[in-house]
Amino acid sequence: MKNKTPKYHSLSRRIVAQFCIFTLVLCGLYTLFSFILMYNLEDGFIERSVRAEANSLLQHYQLHQQWPSTSSEQYSLHFSPSTFPADLRRQWLELPTETEFYGDEGRHYHLYVFSELNDTYLLAEVSDKLLVRPIRDGVFFLFGLSTFSLMLFAFLIAWLLGRKTAKPLKQLADLVDDVDVADVPKKFAADFPNNEIGILAHTLETTLAQNHLALERERHFTRDVSHEMRTPIAVIKNALELLRQSNSNEQTPNVLRRIEQGAEQMELTVTTLLHLAREEHVNAQQEAVKLLPLIEAAIIDRSYLLNGKEVEVDVADNCNITVLAQPGMLKVLLDNLIGNAFQYTQLGSVQVRYEDATLIIEDTGPGIDEAISANVTQAFVKGNMSTGYGFGLSIVQRLCQHQGWQFNVNSKQGKETGTRISVVLLLPH
Repeated sequence: MKNKTPKYHSLSRRIVAQFCIFTLVLCGLYTLFSFILMYNLEDGFIERSVRAEANSLLQHYQLHQQWPSTSSEQYSLHFSPSTFPADLRRQWLELPTETEFYGDEGRHYHLYVFSELNDTYLLAEVSDKLLVRPIRDGVFFLFGLSTFSLMLFAFLIAWLLGRKTAKPLKQLADLVDDVDVADVPKKFAADFPNNEIGILAHTLETTLAQNHLALERERHFTRDVSHEMRTPIAVIKNALELLRQSNSNEQTPNVLRRIEQGAEQMELTVTTLLHLAREEHVNAQQEAVKLLPLIEAAIIDRSYLLNGKEVEVDVADNCNITVLAQPGMLKVLLDNLIGNAFQYTQLGSVQVRYEDATLIIEDTGPGIDEAISANVTQAFVKGNMSTGYGFGLSIVQRLCQHQGWQFNVNSKQGKETGTRISVVLLLPH
């Protein structure tokens, strides 16, 4: 069953929807509060009018001990609830503490109770003074039209904002979607706005760069292992062949020793390359190491490469020093450099010396291709390794970067040939 592509919700549509909902709720609340305010203002005006009429009537009664006529027909005095209009009396019997009542046929009553006198009421029928209720439908239409206009305006603003917000996100998604890590631009975060989208782009840029480095380390590790395993495997195969063809038991210990050395070299190389692949800290497990014994061991282990050649090996006494390194990585470094010198030098000499904190290995071989000598790593990536030095020197360069050693290659081709490789080693404090 094929994996179904997940459905995604458009961010711009979500922004538009949220803006419209917010505008609708805001308009609804504004309409509600507006009506409440208008009704309160209307009721307050009517109540002040009724109270003023009641105070005028009460003052006249207190002066003359009789009730005067009301100022208008909308007011009427009652001395018993039984004289209330029928539609008002029914409601008052149920809610005797209320002062505002809705009557039949659109009538609206306000009732004032004289607290100084018993069973004395001023009733005001104020239907003709209502201002909000007659225009309520028109006000609702006006608020509805305003809400619709604001919704259109909010939709436009939200659409523009959503488009502006989603566009860089879409660009960022298109940049990294289904694109090989190696093909993603190295620096792309600067092309995005300096906000949360820029933070996301910067985070993706950093993450993709780390992934690219991890993939590069894995690729180098795979190639380095395939290259470095060939020599010890060839040693083991040749030793086994000699062991089969030998009729003398005297050669058996030497052949077994060569097999043992090849196996040890394979184990050491795998361990070292794993350290490089994991990019462990430069100073991890570094210790003071005698340089000369490792040089001598590398020469002995690679001596079979000089069989049948007129090549003189010279190791200077100044190599008898102590350096700061991981022993396994230093051995792989020396095995590669000395092995390359032995392999490609057919006549002349190989010199190993230590000058000015620098290990120098110089040979009279055919020299290294200029492209490889100028930039080992670039040549390794491009596959420009015509002489065969490229793979080994790539490992050497990575070892030097890992350990903090300076690495340099000088090579001559033509009439005066030879290669001079120098490595600046760290000294113990």
